[in-house]
Amino acid sequence: MSNPKPKFVGRSVARLEDRPLLLGQGRFAADVSFSGQWHMRVVRSPVAHGKLQGIDAAAALALPGVHAVWTHQDVAHIPPIPFRLTGLVELEPYRQPILAKDYVRYVGEPVAVVFATDPYIAEDAADLIELDIEPLAPVLAASGATGPFDAERATEPSIIRKSYGDVDAAFKAAHAVVALALSTGRHSGVPMETRGAVAHYDEARDILEMHGAAKVPWWNRDHIARMIGRTRTNMHLLEGHVGGGFGIRGEIYPEDVLVCAAALAFGKPIKWVEDRREHLIAANHSRQQQHRIRAAIDAEGRILAIDDEFFHDNGAYMRTHAATVPDLAAAMLPGPYRVPAYRVAGHIRLTNKTPCGTYRAPGRYESTFVRERLLDAVAAKVGVDGVEIRRRNLIATSEMPYDLHLETLGTHIVYDSGDYALLLDKTLACAGWPALQADLKKRRAAGEKVGAGVAMFVEKSGLGPSDTVRVEIRKDGKVEVITGVASIGQGVETAMAQIAADALGVDYTAIDVVHGRTDRIDQGAGAFASRVTVMCGEATRLASTKLRDKVLRLAAELMQTDASALDIVNGEIVSRDSTGPSMTLAELAQAPPGDLSAEDTFLSSHMVYPYGVHVAAVKIDSDTGAVAIERYVIGYDIGKAVNPRLVESQIAGGLAQGLGGALLEEFVYDDHGEPLSVTFADYLMPTSREVPDISILITEDAPSPLNPMGLKGAGEGGANPVGAAIASAIDDALQRPGAITDLPITPQRMKAICRQN
Repeated sequence: MSNPKPKFVGRSVARLEDRPLLLGQGRFAADVSFSGQWHMRVVRSPVAHGKLQGIDAAAALALPGVHAVWTHQDVAHIPPIPFRLTGLVELEPYRQPILAKDYVRYVGEPVAVVFATDPYIAEDAADLIELDIEPLAPVLAASGATGPFDAERATEPSIIRKSYGDVDAAFKAAHAVVALALSTGRHSGVPMETRGAVAHYDEARDILEMHGAAKVPWWNRDHIARMIGRTRTNMHLLEGHVGGGFGIRGEIYPEDVLVCAAALAFGKPIKWVEDRREHLIAANHSRQQQHRIRAAIDAEGRILAIDDEFFHDNGAYMRTHAATVPDLAAAMLPGPYRVPAYRVAGHIRLTNKTPCGTYRAPGRYESTFVRERLLDAVAAKVGVDGVEIRRRNLIATSEMPYDLHLETLGTHIVYDSGDYALLLDKTLACAGWPALQADLKKRRAAGEKVGAGVAMFVEKSGLGPSDTVRVEIRKDGKVEVITGVASIGQGVETAMAQIAADALGVDYTAIDVVHGRTDRIDQGAGAFASRVTVMCGEATRLASTKLRDKVLRLAAELMQTDASALDIVNGEIVSRDSTGPSMTLAELAQAPPGDLSAEDTFLSSHMVYPYGVHVAAVKIDSDTGAVAIERYVIGYDIGKAVNPRLVESQIAGGLAQGLGGALLEEFVYDDHGEPLSVTFADYLMPTSREVPDISILITEDAPSPLNPMGLKGAGEGGANPVGAAIASAIDDALQRPGAITDLPITPQRMKAICRQN
């Protein structure tokens, strides 16, 4: 009998993680409680910028049920929040303290915390605390003049500079120069579940636990422990179910550190769950950038050079992501196109708004909008359509691997594989492009404002440097895959079970995948940067293969045969020639041979680069300014899809979020820095009515050569180019190239644009 072919990788098998959620058995942060717990409520700054002169907590402390109030002096020994990625040294003085010290710098900044018997008393007490703040003029425009951050520093902590080639010479030799001013609005992930953290100190074991972890529990464990004087061995972060992540959940926020420090200080469990208003004003924002970009082109519209200067509004402080978003924007802006010379300067600016971090496709959503708008402008300049100008500039398959001569996230950018022109052709065919164009032209002639646009992009995924997985066979024969990743809804349990099942020779439903628990495995990188399937998937395959070899070796000793004569099929150890005895994994696990486990690590020094094409068709209502998406087609090359249905789900979810940033979502502030988007009546998100039916084409034409399964990530390709594709479609509907220069294209802005037509 020959080895069975893989049965699960590549199939859209049912998700394993859904059963407890469907049965109402989900365990989110708010569901975690301990006997005798106290509740924490945060007192937040009501002004955008001011000098903090005093805090009067007497009335709050007098309220029955209030146990304590902390201000900065109570946590002065705790250092500011550290950087996790792209932590430039010059940014360190701009880190956020756990509680405001001398100044408040945005509405919503934590100034004090109340600890009380129940959450209602805590909220009442927080309302009784009086803050004495001397208002100062806020800085609200990132592209304007810098202002003072403190007595020694201005509000421009650093400038990201990247370049290669002779840009100035290219512009001198150019047939023409195309220049644009473009901007993306401030928006972010707004998950169904707001942030929450519950800390519990077990004095008998000297273990501090924090429940409600997400995204990067191991990094957070190490750094929170260091901040509050613990060691990584006597602190555990435990992930339950997570109601949405999207990049903003799971980073270290002041509240996470405060609940842990309070649990130690008071010897009581401390619980904190934010309300929706807190989330909208305190959790990481993202996206807000203004670009001034120009391209040097030849007579046929081929790019000779790109020169870009942009201003990144990072809000009041540098949080855990430090310079990650502007750095990614600068590094990934060239996309799938051949750009012989490139120069970019990204100004990191601080304003008196909520601090920023990453949000699905950070930096790429912004720079893809900018680059694709530039390509459309080049097309208009030379008199060809947007598809043709992209074809002329695409990197060819023969040039792979393609060195971009740029770096980001500590890695050199080398596109590992890709056939961009082939995916463009396949996606346009899926969209019925010629027929679509003919229909839109006919409808425009009849007076309708309808149009279609195309946007292309390259994503990054599979960020290393390593992932470790341990695979164990329990006494009952069930397999446990213990990982160092987190699950934020992307289907980790299912995908890892599929990979382990094929490598080990069992049914994927017989596998339990453990994630997000620092008490089960000592090291892990978590879930971010579309890394889980690539890094953890390969580590899972390696560990499962190692365990399979171990199982066959031990079984061969018991069955008095050679290991090469045995195989594992559906969890049973059998002879390859279908003769001789057999035994189940459970029987082997109960036999004397000992521990049935194996651990392995996958190392990677380079990211992998999936890529995609989005096609949008829209209709504009000039009277209301509404933009209706009539058709949306997405082509995405994943390298190898472990579970195509999961990939499609990731892409569909990303599209919905991309639509929000393109048409609706924006955090707005008044002239005093007061946030105006503090409820769902003001911060508008797409509903099922606004999200169109989607045609998704998953291709596997360019497997990555950097891992044996050819895997690439899928988490961010649905969001990346949405703003660009819709902007291009609106230009086409209006028959006015360059009409859209700013996101979001809200109904009010769309009406104003239509009036100019």
